[in-house]
Amino acid sequence: MSPKLQEAMEGLISVFHSYSANEGDKYKLSKAELKTLLQGELACLLAASKDPMVVDKIMKDLDENQDGQVDFQEFVVLVAALTVACNEFFVDLDKNKAVS
Repeated sequence: MSPKLQEAMEGLISVFHSYSANEGDKYKLSKAELKTLLQGELACLLAASKDPMVVDKIMKDLDENQDGQVDFQEFVVLVAALTVACNEFFVDLDKNKAVS
């Protein structure tokens, strides 16, 4: 059995490439591919936003080199930021439960 972190890394790579290979550059996500990835993999977080421009905003924030695509390094920034936000949410939730 692989260590959990190694499995998580392999999963990120696999997810990225399963969406990036659909059109154009197979090593980058187009806006359409990013939207499909977000809808397929993070639908709950996307729906919670209630902002119809959320994909455009995410794309703009991630696309550091402004080439209209998201490469793997830019994608990992999104995953890291969401992971930190989720961790902070659960830490705060635990703290609130302890106070109650």
